Amino acid sequence: MNNRTHRREPKSTYINVAPLVEVMLVLIIIFMITVPVLNVGVPVDLPKTKAATLNDTKTPPVVISIDKDSKLYIEEAEISLDDLIKKLPTILENSKSDTIYVRGDKNLQYGEVLQIMGIISSSGACKVSLISEADTNLQKISKRRSK
Repeated sequence: MNNRTHRREPKSTYINVAPLVEVMLVLIIIFMITVPVLNVGVPVDLPKTKAATLNDTKTPPVVISIDKDSKLYIEEAEISLDDLIKKLPTILENSKSDTIYVRGDKNLQYGEVLQIMGIISSSGACKVSLISEADTNLQKISKRRSK
């Protein structure tokens, strides 16, 4: 027999992070797929323009939507015009952003959207911006002309 003393190697005290990394990668993939799909929940057919996009992503702004039936929404919650007038100063105080985005359906009359923007401005909002969709046809035409 061998008279050497058999030494046992100590058990590893390191944490195996491979399962944690795999779970985190799966979660990242899920978020990467679902976040672009998420949008403000009110279906509004926005007008198309070739205006430059805004890259102001410091704090999320308050979004007020007006659908084709002239119904008002703050984010996804429907609100009446009188309630908007009453609650807007409180919303502006509690919001981290000084910007309000207005999403108006393209079939609305110009005056209706301006009326809402006037109410927003008079309630103390610093910046009121209109949201539109980028018109890919206009971009293609302008690229052809610049060649």
